[in-house]
Amino acid sequence: MQDVSALLDGLRLNTVCRGAHCPNMCECFERGTATFMILGDTCTRNCGFCAVNKGTPRAIEHDEPERVAEAARRLALKYVVVTSVTRDDLPDGGAAHFAATIAAVRLATDARVEVLTPDFNGDTNSIDAVINAQPDVYNHNVETVPRLYPLVRQQADYARSLALLERVARSGKSIAKSGLMVGLGETDAEIFSVMDALASAGCEMLTIGQYLRPSEQHLPIERFVEPATFDKYKEEGLRRGLRWVEAGPFVRSSYCAEAAFAGASAKQ
Repeated sequence: MQDVSALLDGLRLNTVCRGAHCPNMCECFERGTATFMILGDTCTRNCGFCAVNKGTPRAIEHDEPERVAEAARRLALKYVVVTSVTRDDLPDGGAAHFAATIAAVRLATDARVEVLTPDFNGDTNSIDAVINAQPDVYNHNVETVPRLYPLVRQQADYARSLALLERVARSGKSIAKSGLMVGLGETDAEIFSVMDALASAGCEMLTIGQYLRPSEQHLPIERFVEPATFDKYKEEGLRRGLRWVEAGPFVRSSYCAEAAFAGASAKQ
């Protein structure tokens, strides 16, 4: 773990593992993996569940794609996950930076690439810029059920997120993937409805994990979901047309992403 941390610090790279207080960070770092977080460490949005810094971001560091690629090369990664803070301050939301990072990683390694992007405010040119860079997996999390968006994701829009995923799926260039948190007050019926909507949009992969409150300033936990209920979510997701579902208390968007990609690809 110390070797990975030292490498990231030396290359001045952020990870969502550290920024979002991921419960799997030690396990992933011990395996020599990390989810790179580009475009800085400060988000322009203020979601009630997220531990990432909020405020006014710094300017983009234009050599960051090459630094991510160098880290992937030194770690000998075969699967690279790239996410970001939301950058509503940028005209393209950072889409060109995502595309440049994908290209740099591909130039430096033979790794598969998964991206987890914000919604780019629904701008199709930005979405297409990332799609056309052809990541193997294009992930965008819906995060929660539509009824809870005003509480959980005040600056986001459920229909806008579904439209992004549908655009990815229809392009045929990447596998569309999404993620949900549970424990924020949603019902099982609402979760199943989201699964149906994702499947109808062409989304093939879904992660479901327990919401864990980062601090007293974040949204409270309304319930702890039982392991058997997570098993039920997985069964229901597969039954409703999703190709691959991983559900469990500590499941996060990029946890064991390489194995998930292999599992989904095998079912195609």
